[in-house]
Amino acid sequence: MSDPHRHHHGHGHGHGHDEQTRVHGRWRRLAHRLTPHSHESADKLDPALESSARGLRALWVSLAVLGATAVAQAAVVAVSGSVALLGDTVHNTADALTAVPLGIAFVLGRRAATRRFTYGYGRAEDLAGIVIVLTIAASAVLAGWTAVDRLLDPRPVAHLPAVAVAALAGFAGNEWVARYRIRVGREIGSAALVADGLHARTDGFTSLAVLLSAGGAALGWRLADPVVGLAITAAIALVLRDAAREVFRRLMDAVDPALVDRAERVLGGVPGVRGVGELRLRWIGHRLRAEVALVVDGEVTVRQAHRIAVEAEHALLHAVPRLTAALVHADPAPVPGEQDPHLALAHHATA
Repeated sequence: MSDPHRHHHGHGHGHGHDEQTRVHGRWRRLAHRLTPHSHESADKLDPALESSARGLRALWVSLAVLGATAVAQAAVVAVSGSVALLGDTVHNTADALTAVPLGIAFVLGRRAATRRFTYGYGRAEDLAGIVIVLTIAASAVLAGWTAVDRLLDPRPVAHLPAVAVAALAGFAGNEWVARYRIRVGREIGSAALVADGLHARTDGFTSLAVLLSAGGAALGWRLADPVVGLAITAAIALVLRDAAREVFRRLMDAVDPALVDRAERVLGGVPGVRGVGELRLRWIGHRLRAEVALVVDGEVTVRQAHRIAVEAEHALLHAVPRLTAALVHADPAPVPGEQDPHLALAHHATA
């Protein structure tokens, strides 16, 4: 049997309920209608689709920048024979190609939910984040292996000025892409895009390693390349740690505690809410969902409890960034001597 106080909808109400009109008065109704915002289903999807579009745009722009950088470096590799620069070119190419799985994830995330995938396909973004973390790990292993190999067998580098310029171009391209991806990823709430930006930053470090090794080689230090390569491998490992932590937290449904605090404050200020019970937030891709149990006066009618739930969801959607849906449950305030209405569920909670 469904709970008459449970409220779950896509916020597709038009705020035209007669009961709500009578409770809030004509002036509030008029002000609400004149306010340029809506929570119809189609309107609510627009910000989510726009965030996906921004993520895709960031991927394609960064793919073009890194692709151009890799082509320029490949031309220098052809004339210089620099193995260090060749490795950097490979890294940049791999970084550019990580846009493919993440782009697929953004496209999948825009598909509508089905009866099998009732929450949609947003989790594909988190799976792409795992691929990116594994790619960073592979880059760290490759960089370390190459550094050790060159430490055991140093190799001369020709056309050092051209190699230095190509290395600077690689660093500049990667750092620009890293900043762009990280900024957009944080703005739309995409942990995978942030991790991809951190991956671009690791390749920027690799480019700096090529530059420093070229400078050391110009000074006659043949071991400059492998020594700097080992240092850069350590730096990549630190970036890997940050990216893995970001993706792991997202997979474990971690959220910023500040978001929970904000949601509790907003819910506590909704008229009719006497307390906030269970509150849960979770990311699905770069979109947030909320589940909350509110305490209301036990003497209110079902319609009044529904109105309070609607007001609570409305307040959450305005106050919590990137929140697209909320499930609100109204519990009656406890009365001394009254049996807990959730007692029948206690054994399920224990199990």
